[in-house]
Amino acid sequence: MANFINPALTISPDKISSEKISWQTPSNIAIIKYWGKHGRQLPRNPSISFTLNNAFTKTELTYQSKQSKSDALNLDFYFEGKSNPAFGAKSKKFLESITDIFPFINQMDFTIQTDNSFPHSSGIASSASGMAAIALCLCTIERNLFGTLKDENEFRQKASYVARLGSGSACRSVYPTMAIWGQTAAHEMASDEYAVPFIEKLHPVFKTYHDSILIASRGEKKVSSTAGHALMDGNIFAQNRYDQANQRFNDLLDILKAGDLDAFGKIAENEALTLHALMMTADASYILMRPATLSLIEKVQNYRADTKQPLYFTLDAGPNLHLLYPDEIRKDVKPFIEQELVPLCENGEWIDDCVGGGPEERSSFDV
Repeated sequence: MANFINPALTISPDKISSEKISWQTPSNIAIIKYWGKHGRQLPRNPSISFTLNNAFTKTELTYQSKQSKSDALNLDFYFEGKSNPAFGAKSKKFLESITDIFPFINQMDFTIQTDNSFPHSSGIASSASGMAAIALCLCTIERNLFGTLKDENEFRQKASYVARLGSGSACRSVYPTMAIWGQTAAHEMASDEYAVPFIEKLHPVFKTYHDSILIASRGEKKVSSTAGHALMDGNIFAQNRYDQANQRFNDLLDILKAGDLDAFGKIAENEALTLHALMMTADASYILMRPATLSLIEKVQNYRADTKQPLYFTLDAGPNLHLLYPDEIRKDVKPFIEQELVPLCENGEWIDDCVGGGPEERSSFDV
């Protein structure tokens, strides 16, 4: 078990100056889905995801020495330039839950300004990129003030561990290209407590993969992922699902090493449909796919049947379709997207994304 609790991470108030920490942190798209958890944000099955490039959160965290004698945490939170009490309350609760890991939180006042490059709460993992960004900011404060976490691997591992406590899938957004989260015999370094990168054995074709995100609906989903995970506890199919996920994970690792695009795509699509089937078979059943989602899926499947090209889809916990395909067919797929799929998207919106290089620390942002 990892132990990042460190009561020594306190500092004299006169040594705390006002500073800004800025990170641009990507979302990720899981190929093997994590759905169902236990304990303190621990997964019921292993997952693996692509780290994206253009779907990201920009976060600027400003801290200063605490100005009041109150024990209460003081946090001002701004989303897209406006005060957002709901997001602020969620972030405040997260910060309050990790004061044993970062005791200096109790010595500081915080302002967080954040912005997404994609619609919030619509099934693109905004909590993943957002919580990962906050975790990276806090680890940066620790490194700067205490001289710890100088080793990049230690820095990323702690950031991943902390991000997980805010949002499970956030732990994967700390790494570039592809990441694994969840203990499994198929990967000796994998852990339930933090993600690990999966890059060295990944076939080169997947390192330049595309993910074109088709916005079937910008609306906020009616059932949050947190609520969806909780509904797995009473789902009659839950244990079979966890067994299935473990087997698919094992199969996918071999596929990712070999570069088998059709085998990859079949698993990706089936995982997406399984995820949404679990939602529809929960005790309090619900449907997140919209009519446009189904129309997009049908067109993608027809395109693949006609062209024999490895264009496949996946879905996160929302209505928006992620098109997965290798760089070599981009010149054919892009016109298909623009002519056949974009008219089905809300306001013609889509995000031309691809596998990315992971989070980036910045000097500042206009957020």
